[in-house]
Amino acid sequence: MAIITLVVSFWHPWVFFLCLFFLALTGLGIRDMRQHKHSILRNYPVIGHMRFLFEGIRPEIRQYLIESDQDEQPFSREQRSLVYQRAKGVEDKRPFGSHERVYEAGYSWLTHSVQPVHFSDTDFRINIGGPKCAKPYSASIYNISAMSFGSLSANAITALNTGAKMGGFAHDTGEGGISRYHRQPGGDLIYEIGSGYFGCRNDDGTFSPEKFATQAADDQVKMIEIKLSQGAKPGHGGMLPASKITTEIAEARDIPMGVDCISPAGHSAFSTPLELMAFIGQLRELSGGKPVGFKLCIGHRREFMCMVKAMLETGIVPDFIVVDGSEGGTGAAPLEFANHVGMPMTEGLTFVHNTLRGAGIRDQVKVGAGGKVVSAFDIARALSLGADWCNSARGFMFAIGCIQAQACHTNHCPVGVATQDPLRQKALDVGDKSERVARFHRNTLKALGEMAGAAGLHDPSGFLPYHFMTRRGDGQMTEANDVYNYLPEGFLLSAGDDHIVYRERWARASADSFAPPEARQ
Repeated sequence: MAIITLVVSFWHPWVFFLCLFFLALTGLGIRDMRQHKHSILRNYPVIGHMRFLFEGIRPEIRQYLIESDQDEQPFSREQRSLVYQRAKGVEDKRPFGSHERVYEAGYSWLTHSVQPVHFSDTDFRINIGGPKCAKPYSASIYNISAMSFGSLSANAITALNTGAKMGGFAHDTGEGGISRYHRQPGGDLIYEIGSGYFGCRNDDGTFSPEKFATQAADDQVKMIEIKLSQGAKPGHGGMLPASKITTEIAEARDIPMGVDCISPAGHSAFSTPLELMAFIGQLRELSGGKPVGFKLCIGHRREFMCMVKAMLETGIVPDFIVVDGSEGGTGAAPLEFANHVGMPMTEGLTFVHNTLRGAGIRDQVKVGAGGKVVSAFDIARALSLGADWCNSARGFMFAIGCIQAQACHTNHCPVGVATQDPLRQKALDVGDKSERVARFHRNTLKALGEMAGAAGLHDPSGFLPYHFMTRRGDGQMTEANDVYNYLPEGFLLSAGDDHIVYRERWARASADSFAPPEARQ
């Protein structure tokens, strides 16, 4: 257009000003394509500025004419902005007070102390590994949750793992196996094993001990996580169509090209609680004694108690359990599953923590938690309910540029995070985004230290339910301890008529089968 208007300007001089306009746009487009900080502008030069224009509209205009900071789902503008600010290292403070409706039901707050504590070191860590673990892992209390290569782009995986390496925290591989993009940066890995056994499978899709031992021997692999279910679609399998399988995905998953990749809904390596414990023991031995655990979203509570009874019967106790809430994310899930299947993290975490306490083995198992954990308050609340550490997937996706376009399943992610399109993912600059990952982690833990200090604690692990208050539906306030309190140690192993909800399910649970008593007869 600049050239055309320049030619026309010889006959119509006033058109020369239009030529200058098009030349300015051309220069802006070239600049956008060469910069490394904004993926949107690299993929959508010139027109991408429209997004930043709307983002920059004065807050009061946005509030009254467009949307408030609490609008948008599943993460509000306020939540996303907090991650962006901490990832970029810019001002994350708020003027003019809270926007929360503090007198409405559901509002929650932290009780603080008149004797706050200052933290000079906020690199909070937790040792994971039970009595039978030969190689315990000192993990950060905030890590990258499971996201597979294939679901995320090569550049996204590389940026996440590079950031994890820089910040000294762990990166869960997701069930898609360990790709070359996980290995190149050298960050700590949690090797997740799903029902497809990707990276450690035989040709028929069954588990291969030999291939697993080879994978687990890598020093980069710090822990092994068996995925029983994920919060966004518990009890649901999946399929990656052959048309979407690249040579790199096939390499990571150890699957053939040209064939649909199936992730069954359930595992073939075990079918009973006792067999699950035996599988955990086998993986621990094959890995040379690295921490082994499992991840699940709580469904039938009795079934988790079946697992705990199997732990007591076999003496094989997982080193860790990750509780994934139904509010967790995924690249794609049926709407019914995403909205209405599985237990939310708060209730699931409380149940797991109290069941392990009731069985007298809570001190042998570390518990992780995941499900919309993006702020220091989210982490503190999870720690108070029994978690030892937290994981986040979408929080770290925001850190590398995700704008919540919710096009993860289309291969058309506008910022190159959740796509295999080589042109789209090229816009995600690994160097810039990896620094944002490390910075987001560091600044979030710094904020957690400030919250723990405000509560008068010397370590975030000291958060307990009574540190948090919640507004009830009748307008009154109640301690979280009244609803999510810790139950007595070992109470399930003795007779009593207290905590009947737990005792009734415990009586119906069996280490031999996940089935209910009436189905076992």
